[in-house]
Amino acid sequence: MEKRAGNFIFLRKMVPLFPVHSIDKMKHLFCQSTNRGTITYACLPHPHHLSYILPPLFLFCIGLLWASIPLSHAQQSVRSKTYAIPPGPLTATLNRFAEEAGIFLSSTAELADGKTSPGLQGSYTIAEGLSILLMGSGLEAMETADRTYTLKKSSVPPPQSSDEALMLPAMTVVADAESDSGILKPYAGGQVARGGRLGILGNRDFMDTPFNRTSYTAELMQNQQARFIADALNNDPTARAAGSGSTGLDSFSIRGFNVTNADLLFNGLAGVTPSFFNSMMAESIERIEVLKGPNALLNGVALNGGIGGAINMIPKRAADIPLTQFTASYISNTQFSGHIDVGRRFGSDNQFGVRLNGVYRNGDTPIDNHSQESALATLGFDYQSGRLRLSTDLGYQDQDFQGTRRFARVAPGLEVPKAPNNRTNFYDPYEFNDTQVYYGALRGEYDLNNKLTVYTAFGDSVRNQRTTGTNRTIIDALGNMSGGINPVGFSADKMYSRTLEAGLQGRFTTGVLQHQAVLAYTLSDREWRRINVPALSSPYPASNIYKPIYGPEPDSSLQPGPGDARKMQNLTLSSIALVDTLSVFDERVQLTLGTRWQQIDAANFNTNTGAMTSDYKKDKATPMVGLVVKPWQRVSLYANYIQGLQQGPTAPLTAANAGEVFSPFVTKQYEVGAKVDFGRIATTLAFYQVAQPSGIIDPVTNIFSVNGEQRHRGVDFNVFGEVARGVRLLGGVAYIDSELTKTQGGVNQGNNGISVPDLRLVIGTE
Repeated sequence: MEKRAGNFIFLRKMVPLFPVHSIDKMKHLFCQSTNRGTITYACLPHPHHLSYILPPLFLFCIGLLWASIPLSHAQQSVRSKTYAIPPGPLTATLNRFAEEAGIFLSSTAELADGKTSPGLQGSYTIAEGLSILLMGSGLEAMETADRTYTLKKSSVPPPQSSDEALMLPAMTVVADAESDSGILKPYAGGQVARGGRLGILGNRDFMDTPFNRTSYTAELMQNQQARFIADALNNDPTARAAGSGSTGLDSFSIRGFNVTNADLLFNGLAGVTPSFFNSMMAESIERIEVLKGPNALLNGVALNGGIGGAINMIPKRAADIPLTQFTASYISNTQFSGHIDVGRRFGSDNQFGVRLNGVYRNGDTPIDNHSQESALATLGFDYQSGRLRLSTDLGYQDQDFQGTRRFARVAPGLEVPKAPNNRTNFYDPYEFNDTQVYYGALRGEYDLNNKLTVYTAFGDSVRNQRTTGTNRTIIDALGNMSGGINPVGFSADKMYSRTLEAGLQGRFTTGVLQHQAVLAYTLSDREWRRINVPALSSPYPASNIYKPIYGPEPDSSLQPGPGDARKMQNLTLSSIALVDTLSVFDERVQLTLGTRWQQIDAANFNTNTGAMTSDYKKDKATPMVGLVVKPWQRVSLYANYIQGLQQGPTAPLTAANAGEVFSPFVTKQYEVGAKVDFGRIATTLAFYQVAQPSGIIDPVTNIFSVNGEQRHRGVDFNVFGEVARGVRLLGGVAYIDSELTKTQGGVNQGNNGISVPDLRLVIGTE
């Protein structure tokens, strides 16, 4: 006989408790035996359905990592896991818990009939979770074999009145996947976080994100002794550091498109990081969040127009456990450094936090005539109490690179010669790049009620820079470099950047739809001042990249300071965004829809006369659609359409329509992908196409127009986690098919984009 009770299916007297929907599917209980002898049980659909439910490439990802060694039964039993099971009939709550915990639970029909459960919210072991779910039912779960449990009447009777308390063992409860500082917790292995900030959408778990995004942790940076942000990003196959560390000027590439050092974000704010024409130090950063692909709706227009992706810095916060740490290091040839990190929390409930980081490095590097001095001091305050959350970050960074080895130009039509020895510095010893940046940010959030949160943030930075450099060109295959008059120049910069962000986040329900809506306003303003002064009037000797010949040192008294700089540019970016994430079936299906209206207002000035040389003011709306479908608990399929935005060009003086101002460039991305969370190992697989427009001049009509295009089609595969206890894996593969699909006169049609690698493989183990 068959008897149904809720989502239980009772066959005869004893059957597994699973949320199955037909007797036929019950026939396909699958048992996996591992090389450790551990047995795990799961309820799967009929194998026939798998042929069209799982894409072949997704099966490839599963097969690639299926052999990862599982934890032993004892280890799994004591490991906590986060659950969000609402109150309801006991049969339904136990079914869901059994599925999410991966256990085999059985009972007779009469035991669970008519009983209810308080549900389960938080992080628990299997034993703790069962105790909470069975609270007040008069039942208890008895483990009969590995991950196999049976319900029975409790030997301790339930409370007879509401005044009687049910005593449970002491346990640690975590309300959600966030840490004390409000960021998502690390994934297994600690090198990558479970998710991170998704622009104005806030923190999202990577399985709930319709994009390919990786968040690298402070633990990774410390273990790899990362000194700069670029050091950590080289762990990613898709996002790479494209600049030279010896120059002090970082540059990045994501999916083959440029992301300048000026486009880095600080806790979601533009223009704050001390990275413009500089290398940002890594010691004060808790997370480096890398979002792959255009993201105009999520983060707005980048200050320098980068569209390849977004790199966001999350500053360190004080944890509940006091921290005092000092790290000393030595790097050849004579580079010494020290780093102090101190964190404390105060107050009756640890609601006040202070985090201090200080770094000093100085000495010669392995490059000839090259030295580097770096200093960093940051102070972070935060307050967390009830509905109110406040944070403030103050920072100072000083980078002084002496004997900078910069890039060399190659004469047109000349094949790039063989690279010299990596120690060779073919630029002059007196060249330098000295930058100081003061920066800070303030952020506040207040919960008006349990469904509505208002927030605001403000960031500011002041940058001072002095530079002495030469402009040399390689003129032949022997590596000879041109000389001439005035190749050496002094320059100085001063920059003021400010960003304001404010918004409203709401959570509400309409019928069966759950909503997470955001209304946001952002305003970024940058004033850039600059001065250039010739350093020499005498002829400068020719040189060679293999056997350098250094020129005379210029008169340093001619070097201008940041106070001498004159206005060169004013840039203002403003926008309003509205986004809603709709979800059904307990957030197994999530659809994100939104648009951002953005305005670009840029004015350029003659630094000698102060006269305005150009004025640009255009606006554009950029939409986005993102879809996440989770057919199984640990499988997430996603797709997105999103745009990137850049300031449009002005027709050059040589064109027939000289001076015509064009609307902002709109870069379009289409992407589909799959993510699998194996518990200790996670993989992401993404297929995308990004098409970036460009300006060209028609060779027949001499009319300048935005009809050029560079298109990238690519595949990203990322893997991270802990293969076995103490063995970590991080890396992946990125393939890019780059093509210039529309070029001026068709001359470069079909060529690859500049500096776009076809294939990049990064695999790291620890």
